[in-house]
Amino acid sequence: MREQQALLLPFVRELTEELFHQARDRGDARTLRVIEDARQQLSGAADEVAASPQTQGIGEPVRLLASVLTTLLQIPGLRRAAQWASGQSLLGHLGQVGRYLGRGETDGEGRPLDVRVRERVLRCADPGRPLVVVAHSLGTVVAFEALHHHPGPVALLVTLGSPLATAAAVRQRVRPRPAHTPEPVERWLNFWDRDDIVVCRPRLAPWMLPNGSGVVPVTDRVDSDGIWVHTATKYLRQPAVAGPVVEALKR
Repeated sequence: MREQQALLLPFVRELTEELFHQARDRGDARTLRVIEDARQQLSGAADEVAASPQTQGIGEPVRLLASVLTTLLQIPGLRRAAQWASGQSLLGHLGQVGRYLGRGETDGEGRPLDVRVRERVLRCADPGRPLVVVAHSLGTVVAFEALHHHPGPVALLVTLGSPLATAAAVRQRVRPRPAHTPEPVERWLNFWDRDDIVVCRPRLAPWMLPNGSGVVPVTDRVDSDGIWVHTATKYLRQPAVAGPVVEALKR
């Protein structure tokens, strides 16, 4: 849990700052007031994390981070589009990324959780046939790392609602480093929704090096209406997303 906490704080901080810059660029004074409130709470959460020794409980820092996210969900328009009723539920979702990238939770054979997850994913892949991989949210992090170990071709990789570009929280923890497109990938399309709070930094290409074939992720924005914009089904309803997947499957 300490590993999850170490990831959650920079993730929430980076999310807050990205929302701040977006609101400032739009001249959105109302949103800036909400974010400033979250910033002050975040400063307190950082102090609690630093002061919390490993031998003691971590309930208070987690509670403070949940409060920060609850505040951010008050941003005009975001609560309507967000699938999380509170910061606590959103924090639980982000904690899944922390569990994976924490590289802990070993089994009886000493294999950490992330290794076991990748092994299970790769067992489903036939190296003798070109793959079309559609990955969502935390799955984009798993797919990115797993495909570096896949021996067969990947005709298309589609990532949806990906947190991969979140620097301190994810980008600096994924493997291999420096990050580059997995060698088997022949085409990579990355999609993000304007109201998807998990995707605080949507553009992957500026920091993702190409593979040997020169492939880098191409990012496009989609605009969904209504609630639950982070779900995979919401993304897949978009023609810009579904179209390339269907075409790749026909080949």
